[in-house]
Amino acid sequence: MIKGQVAVITGAGGVLCSGFAIKLAELGARVALLDLNVDAAQQVADRIKSLGGDARAYAANVLDKSSLERVCADVTRDLGVCNILINGAGGNHPMGTTSGEVYSTADVDDPDMRSFFDLEADAIDKVFKLNFTGAMLTTQAFARDMARQGGGVVLNVSSMNAFRPLTKIPAYSAAKAAVSNFTQWLAVHFAPAGIRVNALAPGFFATNQNKSLLFDEKGELTARSNKILAHTPMGRFGTPDDLYGALEFLTDDQKSAFVTGIVLPVDGGFSAYSGV
Repeated sequence: MIKGQVAVITGAGGVLCSGFAIKLAELGARVALLDLNVDAAQQVADRIKSLGGDARAYAANVLDKSSLERVCADVTRDLGVCNILINGAGGNHPMGTTSGEVYSTADVDDPDMRSFFDLEADAIDKVFKLNFTGAMLTTQAFARDMARQGGGVVLNVSSMNAFRPLTKIPAYSAAKAAVSNFTQWLAVHFAPAGIRVNALAPGFFATNQNKSLLFDEKGELTARSNKILAHTPMGRFGTPDDLYGALEFLTDDQKSAFVTGIVLPVDGGFSAYSGV
């Protein structure tokens, strides 16, 4: 049952997590929207309120434990103890990305190529911190009261490239693999406290945020997009609506009471297809 629960969502100003917030509010949750960009979170909160829901926006840095602890106290005061935590904050860094999909001779000497040899340790570290460390610190801040009250739900956001790494984005692929592994670890660790921990692993979704990566200036599919769809058995990109059924299932203690430690792909079959 989600109605009446307090749901806390990080990265709530983003495309997918703002949709999560709106959906949970529609289901009757009181929603705390956390984002480094509090204005973006406030816009989502205002929309939820206009639809008759209960939502508040909070400025939060998922890499600053003291910031998260302050926000946790504010949320508890304003809405109540967190019942559902969604660790949605994440992202990539261009300096942790290669220009080419595989090695070529130009990688060794071409200054215009960002090869494996040019990846910056600081950028790799930022990607890991944003995706993995941010989820860990946020869970530390909010799961303490969950444990005290004897139950709750943590939902992490992994990626289908945690199952099979994608070319060009080694840092992001590895960081999301860490999130999946951490999800399983947390599920075992928190089982005695009655806290269920699972993750969603979205595939390729067509949103305004990644439109320029999937389509060229003419609105046609890029070569990489054609490759993606050729390896997606359902033959299309996902839309945010495709995630909401899985979101509701995993955050509802009545519907998924005996489900913990899973990473659920929502990817049109991409992670299941070998390409042959």
